[in-house]
Amino acid sequence: MTKIKVKTIIWEEWNIKHIKKHNIVPSEVTEVGSSLIYHQKTRKERYIAIGRSGTRLITLILSRKDTGTYYLVTARDSNKKERRRVYDKEKQKNI
Repeated sequence: MTKIKVKTIIWEEWNIKHIKKHNIVPSEVTEVGSSLIYHQKTRKERYIAIGRSGTRLITLILSRKDTGTYYLVTARDSNKKERRRVYDKEKQKNI
């Protein structure tokens, strides 16, 4: 699996308003993007990326626009299945 590096997130009024509905703020997205724990390519050439903002696990759905540049489709708290993936990955690192 190729590791993605999020250097720049493309912000628009729409995605800022959208993530606010999920109680996420842009600074949390930036923090998660800079220290991803898990990511996976999904349909429609998008990525699901999970990371921490403080103690909170947040899932980002990103669309790649250029090397290191991604458009944020949405961001939300990670669901149970996503949290389990992160915990398993963190456990593997500590072994």
